[in-house]
Amino acid sequence: MPLIVMCGYPCSGKTRRAEELKAHFEDTTDRQVHTVGDGALGVDRNRVYADSQQEKDARASLKAEVERKVNKDNIVILDSLNYIKGYRYELFCLTKHAQTPHCLVHCLTSGEDSSSWNKNREAAEQYSQNIFEALVQRFEAPDSRNRWDSPLFTVLKDDILPLEAISDALFKRKAPPPNQSTQSQPLSSTNFLYELDKITQDVLMAIFNAQKTSVPGDLISVPGATEKVELTRIVNMAELRKLRRQFICYSKMHPTENTGQISNMVTAVPKIRSQWLKKGA
Repeated sequence: MPLIVMCGYPCSGKTRRAEELKAHFEDTTDRQVHTVGDGALGVDRNRVYADSQQEKDARASLKAEVERKVNKDNIVILDSLNYIKGYRYELFCLTKHAQTPHCLVHCLTSGEDSSSWNKNREAAEQYSQNIFEALVQRFEAPDSRNRWDSPLFTVLKDDILPLEAISDALFKRKAPPPNQSTQSQPLSSTNFLYELDKITQDVLMAIFNAQKTSVPGDLISVPGATEKVELTRIVNMAELRKLRRQFICYSKMHPTENTGQISNMVTAVPKIRSQWLKKGA
């Protein structure tokens, strides 16, 4: 079910707000509410945020845990910094794939307030000053004009959390429609990838070898295709391989039940044909 992404400086009140949201939805709905965050994964903040690779791995673990828990019945709250806009976009794509709404709750505080709250924590829970300042400097503030940051609820430290508005954004709004980049397409047959790889390789080699004895403008027979093609220029092997990879990616998103038509598809896809193939009579 819906995903709530918390966002803000270190020690900006995100966990407190996440607990408020969890309590509210547990009281007002019969859905399970899962909180995913640094604490649940046992992340050592100062060690992880001091190393870019460890931080990247930690974000990947959080995203994987969210992906496991997001379904039609649950509410998932991601309680972490989520300070990188590219990462928030990845989470948005995840909700599109799951076809569920999401929203962003930005706990907006000043660096001075967050720093003060950090120093008042128990020593084991504190960010070191260097790590704290680096995270504040790297923070990429959300922008409601970006679809991955919308709907956006900005909450100041003394504000009352707009629980009803957040609830309406999650339950009274349609889920974002999936698109080709977020929706997996089932392959039409178990041997489709094998046939696709073999046939496109045969087509590639036929075109490459034909160029050795032909000139631009000659008609070339493509194995399995009903029409010949005309190359308007010489195409080297590196470019042929690149275009073959493009066609394979296209075919995975538009699988066919009839693998015998793959050769014809090579000459019919406009994006590929416009770059290097011209259909001949």
